[in-house]
Amino acid sequence: MLTIFNQFASKIEKFSHFSGRLISWLTLLMVVLVFLVVVLRYVFNIGSIPLQESIIYLHGMVFLLAAAYTLQQDEHVRVDVFYSVMTPQKKAWVDLMGTLIFLFPICGYLFYTSFDYVILSWRIKESSPEAAGLPGLYLLKTLMLMMPILMSIQGLAIVIRSLQTIRAPKRTTEPNSQRGNVND
Repeated sequence: MLTIFNQFASKIEKFSHFSGRLISWLTLLMVVLVFLVVVLRYVFNIGSIPLQESIIYLHGMVFLLAAAYTLQQDEHVRVDVFYSVMTPQKKAWVDLMGTLIFLFPICGYLFYTSFDYVILSWRIKESSPEAAGLPGLYLLKTLMLMMPILMSIQGLAIVIRSLQTIRAPKRTTEPNSQRGNVND
């Protein structure tokens, strides 16, 4: 039974890793587009609303779709006063409780509160309020539903990994526990 859960968690983590790495390339595209907007504006005196809006769309995509990858990589914001000195089992308890008490309810709330907003946007096929703006704003708003789904899926992997760590036999001594952190 543990093998099935372990395989499931591994697949989730591989998906989060793959999608995060793929989405990260959008940041390079954003840099190129910002450079292009600046050159067009200040060198050639040409403005482009669609080009500027595409940067905003990409920015939203990066943050909404890469959140699960950030969580999987443990790179999210954390007040790390006590966590860094905890044993792996205690860290697993913190991760488990944080996921169950905070992550899942917040993802549910985000999905619930965004649902009608996104559906309305789809009904009217919402586009940019600018005359020359990009169409398909409703597609971007759909990512407001994708983010909590992806975060919840990654949360499942965290729950599985935390439970595995909690159930693992405890070591009498923790490797590297007496060594100072180089980054301290």
